[in-house]
Amino acid sequence: MKQLGFQKAVCSFTGRPPYNPKDLLKLYLYGYLNRIRSSRRLEHEATRNIEVIWLLKKLKPDFKTIADFRKDSKKALKLVFREFSKLCDEWELYGKELVAIDGSKFRACNSKRNNYSSKKLEKNIKHIDEKIETYMQQLDDGDLAETCDKKPTAQEIEKKCKY
Repeated sequence: MKQLGFQKAVCSFTGRPPYNPKDLLKLYLYGYLNRIRSSRRLEHEATRNIEVIWLLKKLKPDFKTIADFRKDSKKALKLVFREFSKLCDEWELYGKELVAIDGSKFRACNSKRNNYSSKKLEKNIKHIDEKIETYMQQLDDGDLAETCDKKPTAQEIEKKCKY
């Protein structure tokens, strides 16, 4: 985790230890796979969903911790996404087509859409990076939209009940 650039991958000796970045990364990957982009929804899933409870070993981070992890680890998360894509490609998890040639004569068609150059690959990688950036921006926007969904504390509820 330290090599990937996650902060707090190594705990300090003083104070309370932070959440392990591995656990928060698992939570974000779970959210990505289940189309949950909101930090508050991820917090809710961590207390309600048995899969997430098992995945996080009964940890229950609050929405602010989850959002701050993403905000503080943007570069590391992008690197994880990139490395994860490479790993899936190495394990041949992406569908690729097999072409078999049987000796028939075919007319060659080398259109611009059917070939790849280094310039085209760089353009595709840039497009993927833009998609990652868009996804991260959607996560930020979701958190901003939920700032008005503040849960009242027990003291605030008691105070309102007295009036």
